[in-house]
Amino acid sequence: MFARASAVVFLPQCGQVRSMATLKDITIRLKAVKNIQKITKSMKMVAAAKYARAEKALKPARVYGTGALSLYEKADIKAPEDKNKHLLIGVSSDRGLCGAIHSSVAKAIKSEIAKLAGAGKEVMVVNIGDKLRGLLYRTHGNHILINCKEVGRKPPTFTDASIIATELLDSGYEFDQGTIIYNRFKSVISYKTDEKPVYSMDTVANSENMGVYDDIDADVLRNYQEFALVNIIYYGLKESATSEQSARMTAMDSASKNASEMIDKLTLTFNRTRQAVITKELIEIISGAAAL
Repeated sequence: MFARASAVVFLPQCGQVRSMATLKDITIRLKAVKNIQKITKSMKMVAAAKYARAEKALKPARVYGTGALSLYEKADIKAPEDKNKHLLIGVSSDRGLCGAIHSSVAKAIKSEIAKLAGAGKEVMVVNIGDKLRGLLYRTHGNHILINCKEVGRKPPTFTDASIIATELLDSGYEFDQGTIIYNRFKSVISYKTDEKPVYSMDTVANSENMGVYDDIDADVLRNYQEFALVNIIYYGLKESATSEQSARMTAMDSASKNASEMIDKLTLTFNRTRQAVITKELIEIISGAAAL
């Protein structure tokens, strides 16, 4: 009979050993934080300059939005409840590092999609800005109609709004009612995610209160609808651009302050570690001299 000898195998166990950071490690980290602070301060200054220009250009742009919506408000236009096609236009940009600017718009769009889809309506989304597309593509990719990129790198113009409106009209999607969701600028430190209505040509033409305007024929109404759509998109772009720059300026200011606090803590840790190293070396020298 042969007996099989059993051998005990010791497997190596790897574990993380925490030790006190050396002076070199603290110096490298301190240098990295100081470089980050320089970047955040520079970005804050750039955002402040862009914010000043955006706020100055926002006041005349608001006239476009209020003027385009005045007809809807005076005529009290409302989409019939039996209409099922709804369009959502979300306004963001391609750039980040500006707080919850993009996520607030995405959150509002997701809420609207859930509410409208629950009511049995067809919902399609137009994304203005690549950041918004990234937030919606994974969970609501089947609702996306158009993606607009290269937004936010330069101040928005009326031509940009015209291109977006043309792409929407040429897409062939005939919606009954729409909503544009954007960030409305309130002050340097605050903004609010707001929405404005957008109506189709048929909805406005079939409204009961449009009969009071005798001189509006089909061609005039179609031209006005196209122009109003461009105005509302332009208004949303300007409001969102100003809100984005103010939020980025606030975010970079907070990042700079956090970097200053981290630099102070690292400097204190560096001084304590250096003092401990010096004390240890002195003790070794004195002990060696006493042993002789």
